[in-house]
Amino acid sequence: MTFDDLGLSPEVLKAVSEAGYTEPTPIQEQAIPFVLMGRDVLGCAQTGTGKTASFTLPMIDILASGRAKARMPRSLILTPTRELATQIAENFEVYGKYHKLSMALLIGGVSFDDQLSKLDRGVDVLIATPGRLLDHFERGGLLLNDIKILVIDEADRMMDMGFIPDVEKIVSLLSPMRMTLFFSATMPPEIRKLADKFLMNPKEITVSPSTTTAETVKQFLAVVDSTPWVKREALRLMIRSEKVDNAIIFCNRKRDVDTLSKSLRKHEFSAAALHGDMSQPARLETLEKFKAGDVQLLVASDVAARGLDIPKVSHVFNFDVPNHAEDYVHRIGRTGRAGRDGRALTIATPDDSKYLDAVHHFIGREIDRIEIEGLDEADMDSPRENKRGRGGRSRKPRDEKPREKKAAKNEKPERPEKSEKPEETGKPEKTNKPRKEPVIGMGDHTPAFLLKPARTGTAD
Repeated sequence: MTFDDLGLSPEVLKAVSEAGYTEPTPIQEQAIPFVLMGRDVLGCAQTGTGKTASFTLPMIDILASGRAKARMPRSLILTPTRELATQIAENFEVYGKYHKLSMALLIGGVSFDDQLSKLDRGVDVLIATPGRLLDHFERGGLLLNDIKILVIDEADRMMDMGFIPDVEKIVSLLSPMRMTLFFSATMPPEIRKLADKFLMNPKEITVSPSTTTAETVKQFLAVVDSTPWVKREALRLMIRSEKVDNAIIFCNRKRDVDTLSKSLRKHEFSAAALHGDMSQPARLETLEKFKAGDVQLLVASDVAARGLDIPKVSHVFNFDVPNHAEDYVHRIGRTGRAGRDGRALTIATPDDSKYLDAVHHFIGREIDRIEIEGLDEADMDSPRENKRGRGGRSRKPRDEKPREKKAAKNEKPERPEKSEKPEETGKPEKTNKPRKEPVIGMGDHTPAFLLKPARTGTAD
């Protein structure tokens, strides 16, 4: 099947062809006809399968007729992250270049006034994160009663980030006479319940099991000691042994992203950091450098695990085993996209056994183990002793001498044997024995004021 068989307009087909695509992916092949029919759609497909184009292409044709009013957008796309919102906006620009559709992006890190000026001119396609959208609505800069198409993208990620109450509030503000497209990479019971609440008689599309990883991605696992410098050395050896064109390196914590990127640059690697605490202009600048090839290694938190459509990422490195098993699928889905081959390598430590077991259970298989030349492989079944919790610093073994000193310090000193006669030091001997002689009055000392003669004169 080709895009010509899906019922899209000649303008959209021309834009798709110029973008270099000829055959639709399975999710696009199944979803696009039903979206064009105006049906609600519940789509479940793993990351990297083309979900974004499955709703942007038909939306362009549906919105081609009509015109938006000031502050009353005609369609709304809700996304969990700024990066995903920006990615969707780029899709509309590429595929909708032969249509005159207006678009606005409501995300954090961008001026309110600039966003408001776009809303004042009328918007056909509004792409937003839930928090920023509600900010505009509560300030009176936005009306939502003219929304004809609602798209909720990465619904499972919305739930992970705690956005579901905001999403429910937004949906309650919309007209019930709308089409709703609900997409998620995974479909746990909570997401299914949410979909049943938002959708009316939807067409369900499941391209592949939600817990599987792409067959184009080869996965490997190395187990090393928990010491931070050992993990960093393991990563450097991996990068040097692999034919890395470019790679995304995932860390669990933002502070580790900065630390690792600085370490890589210190060892003369081309690396840059990307995490949620960076300003939006800095994040966009870093992404553009990575896409252009000016930066080879992108060290990122899970903010980059979804929505980044960079087709030619050769490798993904998990510097940390993710805390949530489903994040593993999304991370490695950044490589092996659009039918290309990719490689995903994970560094684990004995402290990660619980999280690694969860990943194995989630994907239904164990990751192939590899050894890193120059480093000893750690035993996954023997977590290190004296740890400070997951990711804590390892303690260097101490030699025996300090222990002996410490023990000697804690020992009580021996008491000298009592001699029959104390040594003469010229000082009176101190004793706790009670005095035999009674003390009368003030003893032998009489204060001077008592020795003064008494006055005998009379007062005038």
